[in-house]
Amino acid sequence: MLDFDPLYSTPRIEAVGRFIDQHYALAGSVRCRMLHRGLNDLYLVIDSTGERYVFRLSHHRSRGQPDVKTETAFLTHLQRAGVPAAVPIATRDGALFLRGYTPEGAREAVLFREISGREPSATDAGDARANGKTLALLHNAAQTFSSGGAMYRLDLEHLLHRPYARIRDSGVVEDADILRDLETIATRTAKAIERCENLTWIYCHGDCHGFNARIDAGDAVFFDFDDGGPGYLAYDLSVFLWAKVSFGRTLTPMWTAFIDGYRAIRPITPHDFEAALRFVIVRHFWLMGEYASRTNEWGSDAVNWIGRQAAFLNNWEADRFVDRLF
Repeated sequence: MLDFDPLYSTPRIEAVGRFIDQHYALAGSVRCRMLHRGLNDLYLVIDSTGERYVFRLSHHRSRGQPDVKTETAFLTHLQRAGVPAAVPIATRDGALFLRGYTPEGAREAVLFREISGREPSATDAGDARANGKTLALLHNAAQTFSSGGAMYRLDLEHLLHRPYARIRDSGVVEDADILRDLETIATRTAKAIERCENLTWIYCHGDCHGFNARIDAGDAVFFDFDDGGPGYLAYDLSVFLWAKVSFGRTLTPMWTAFIDGYRAIRPITPHDFEAALRFVIVRHFWLMGEYASRTNEWGSDAVNWIGRQAAFLNNWEADRFVDRLF
């Protein structure tokens, strides 16, 4: 009999419940159900009193082992600073994360208290402003957070160069002309950003696209920090803009509201604001690289949209940067 080594396995719900009962001092035995399977596996957890939690089991990732130690330390820092964000629950032993073992290897696990509130609307300016406000509060708090041991650094190597290499090496883009076009765009974008002066470096959320939050009493309460790390503030801003203009969307008024909310708490330098426009391209490469790295798991049909993205990137450059001194 030929044995196959698993690339990615899904634990049984009963096993997840036993793991939580063993390691966390929740009330009674818990009930679980899977919420989402993908970049991470997410489970709703309900204890015997009805208290609700979310259990996250990290996925393997080509960008390296999940930096859960720094992530949970940052969330604890945000909690002390009064920033509305997810709260990790400590284990019986006081740890903020654990490692569970699946057939493909170790996977990091964190239990969070479920965030109350509703999902943000893509077209609600108030929700956009709330996201901008919370990101500004996060950046203010980040100024007193020590991230020297962080595994992820949201620099161009992490966000642009390695993702392009994953696209190239995955084979998902078979047209050599498109691949050269993507390489040219990546190179041109990197050079433009490297010419920018005085860009702010700070601990970033890393994935503030407007939906990694719940709106509770008018505030955006953030979650999903596992793409975060020390990096360009301009990139952290750009993720929201990217979400409003990529894949055919035309929701730039929400970007204006987001920036208004941010500036109500914290100023943005002209250099960072201008660079955020360039980082829209960087963010798109990061996403494409994430998907390309999972070709063997999800199948090439699930990621073949990558080969159609050069048009968006070229159009964004042409609309925003032609004949502009940047």
